[in-house]
Amino acid sequence: MPMTEHGVTTTVAPGQEQYKEFTQGKRTYIQYDFRALDGELFSCTAPTLSKAREKKNEWLFGKGE
Repeated sequence: MPMTEHGVTTTVAPGQEQYKEFTQGKRTYIQYDFRALDGELFSCTAPTLSKAREKKNEWLFGKGE
């Protein structure tokens, strides 16, 4: 399943995460989407999947989840 359809995320299920690698210039990044249990979407880009998940965990901590 693609991460987006017509420019809209396909990450719709609570707890679902999706990610893909892309290159910009000579650098590789991860596009990361996560749908929280309350339905809110977290999306970021990061140099690695582990960094993207760290950002997501910080966001969840800030939400009190």
